Amino acid sequence: MTALKAHEVARFLVRPDLSEGIFLAYGPDGGLVRETAQRLIRHLSGDDPGSANVTIFDGPELNADPSQLLLEARSVSLFGGKRIIRVRNATKALVMPLTELRDDPGGTAIVLEADNLPPRDALRALVEAAKLGRALPCYPDTDETLMALMRETFNHAGIRTDQDVVPTLREILGNDREVTRRELEKLTLYAAASKSLTREDVLLLCADNGALAIDAILDATGGGHTEKLELALNRALAANVNPQQLLSMLTTHFANLRRWRTDVDGGKTPRSVLEAVKPKPHFSRIGAMEQQLRLWNETALGTASERLLQAVSDTRRRPAFADAILRRTTLSLCMMAATF
Repeated sequence: MTALKAHEVARFLVRPDLSEGIFLAYGPDGGLVRETAQRLIRHLSGDDPGSANVTIFDGPELNADPSQLLLEARSVSLFGGKRIIRVRNATKALVMPLTELRDDPGGTAIVLEADNLPPRDALRALVEAAKLGRALPCYPDTDETLMALMRETFNHAGIRTDQDVVPTLREILGNDREVTRRELEKLTLYAAASKSLTREDVLLLCADNGALAIDAILDATGGGHTEKLELALNRALAANVNPQQLLSMLTTHFANLRRWRTDVDGGKTPRSVLEAVKPKPHFSRIGAMEQQLRLWNETALGTASERLLQAVSDTRRRPAFADAILRRTTLSLCMMAATF
């Protein structure tokens, strides 16, 4: 029985321990599922990918006649080469033909792509129990893994980045690995000649002003500017920025304000505190953040942090109301700031 942990998948893809059998890439991150399947197929194709015999099916196509999978796997390749079958949107309708192929795939590698599957799902259970089966869970990247991927990509391309490039890019992008890869490829191509990237480059190429809207949400909420908040929220949500991500960023923002406020209460000026922050906030935000450090005291910041943590918890329990929870919470904090 082989059930890999999510953190073990990357290592497995570098050196798979099987060249035939059933491979199942599954999880809620569709981009990462596709990337995992593609990387696996490239490895299984060997030194001469062009010689591999790759057949691609779509799940609904096979659901009507699952026996097609069995026939394809048992067919003799007319031109030789490694036989690989890729099935997108695989479902448990394939369990019967896969059961026949489980112990004797005849040299064929069957690479399945599926949505998030619970442990008792018949397809997942079959692959995990098979001697010649490997289940590869693909879950959304953490902040750490995404930022490591960004740094690795830029380092590999020999591109120098300003300190705030990776944090800014992380704020803009969601957790879809495919989207992240696409944006990194765009940035790498853009910086191919100059070998350098700045925050302004990232905003120009990737954000569609999304990052500027995010900064505006943080600063309008903390600064008590209701009209600016409404405009920024509308822009960010229209650009499909995740409301849970926005709440998480607001939580971090107010936690930072609370930490920095301790230094202000100790006798430092807001400007000197912000000048010492690493990475240093973008110059365009210094004035707004300085104002926020003057407006909010320790007690108020503690209340704000509690409200934000409660909002994050509420969106996890009721994700369908995430937009409304975000708007309600930011507006209440904005009104607090406006009364100081």
